[in-house]
Amino acid sequence: MILEARGISHYYKNDLALDNVNFEARRGDFIAIVGESGGGKSTLLSILSSLLRPSHGELFFEGKAYTLIPDIDAFRQKEVGFIFQFHYLIGYLTILENIKLAAINKPNSAIDALLKQCGIEAIKDKYPDEISGGQRQRAAIVRALVNAPKIIFADEPTGNLDSHNSQNIYELFKMLSKSGTTIIIATHDRKVSEYADKIIEVKDGKIL
Repeated sequence: MILEARGISHYYKNDLALDNVNFEARRGDFIAIVGESGGGKSTLLSILSSLLRPSHGELFFEGKAYTLIPDIDAFRQKEVGFIFQFHYLIGYLTILENIKLAAINKPNSAIDALLKQCGIEAIKDKYPDEISGGQRQRAAIVRALVNAPKIIFADEPTGNLDSHNSQNIYELFKMLSKSGTTIIIATHDRKVSEYADKIIEVKDGKIL
């Protein structure tokens, strides 16, 4: 088991966002967390990815409690990757420079291989405003992958993309999961069911 959550509950002041949720993921799983806005899926993703500490419950990464990880920032940089609805690329840097900024001691050859794998090697010297939305999201995926994380967390990664580009992103996630990277995404998009290994529906803070 690469990731496990036990008895996770979370409050925003007095509002219950998650209610005694249990979750587990294995290496290479492609898991989609679906549900309506306000149902708790983004809160669950934030907690699973260590960006948010739950009000109650325990989280484990490869059997080790998150609370026992001595340097959570170093853990995030090395072990997990993050992809959001907005790409957060720096506009005055090229795609390659954006990726290098996140990379830890990675040779150019390794970055070039990732760019090729994600189909954007031809635009690596362009700036974010010179490429399409789908290409920008692929660049964000390369940036998330550059340190070879064991898990990728993605929050509405296709929210700003058309159906064609969304399909391309899901196919890329599927390919990555088959190569051993665990993919966990939160999304409104029900089409993800055609690609994910497991669909988890969250409603009113509970897993259905």
